[in-house]
Amino acid sequence: MSAPQSLLQAAVNRLSARLQSGVAEALSALTSLAELAPERLQQEWSLFVEEVEQEAERLERGETAPSDATPGAAAPPADIGVQGQSSGASPNPQDQIDALRAQVAGLASRLEDQP
Repeated sequence: MSAPQSLLQAAVNRLSARLQSGVAEALSALTSLAELAPERLQQEWSLFVEEVEQEAERLERGETAPSDATPGAAAPPADIGVQGQSSGASPNPQDQIDALRAQVAGLASRLEDQP
């Protein structure tokens, strides 16, 4: 074999070895992630179910502020009537939705403004 052919064959062999090594490492990482995924998914699901149960209890008690509110976040208004006015009657669900959307938009803009 001539020198250029030997160099070319050597380069191909080394590239092949490196690619096989990289693929083996990637497969190993994926395998370990796949083994941990069901456990992690189960933990997240259990946490979600627990949070839903706590939220349902909070709603049944008639509390207005979530128990896990982040510090500095504004609590939702206790009773929002039409056009943001407080009223003694039960608020319109659409008004509540609009107020929540406005609150989410305000929080999103505050997050975007942070460095």
